[in-house]
Amino acid sequence: MSIHASVAKTSEQGFMTSYLDALALVERLHRLLLDVIKDEFERLGIIDLNAVQALLLFNIGENEVTAGELKTRGYYQGSNVSYNLKKLVEMGYMHHQRCEIDRRSVRVRLTARGREIRHIVEGLFARHADGLQDKSVLDIDGLDGITNSLRRVERYWTDQIRYIY
Repeated sequence: MSIHASVAKTSEQGFMTSYLDALALVERLHRLLLDVIKDEFERLGIIDLNAVQALLLFNIGENEVTAGELKTRGYYQGSNVSYNLKKLVEMGYMHHQRCEIDRRSVRVRLTARGREIRHIVEGLFARHADGLQDKSVLDIDGLDGITNSLRRVERYWTDQIRYIY
């Protein structure tokens, strides 16, 4: 093996290792985000709602959407969307209504109680954003760099899925 081939192979292995580290970190960060939300709700004594449901309420915000739009708009990342929507409606956090144009479709929006939860999560995120800045963990340039890199990976993965079909 030539020195150039050896250097190229080592470089490829280094990139693969870094890529796998990044994938694991993204996965861990998502789980940590859910844990952070869960801890906040436990602190506040809100026990009827799980972190996935709270994040869903936060992401929907003031929008009125169909269940299908939850995934396409990026409001919901997991499975069991129907289950979580049903539970949120039953618990009074969401209102649902059949679409007048397509009666098979159901539109959902937050109730006043759902908006309260959204404001709690929004406050939590605002405190964390302030803390990241105040403690010099991350500045706006660093955050923008992370976001731009993750968007490029998202576009790449999306393109890979499109080419499969």
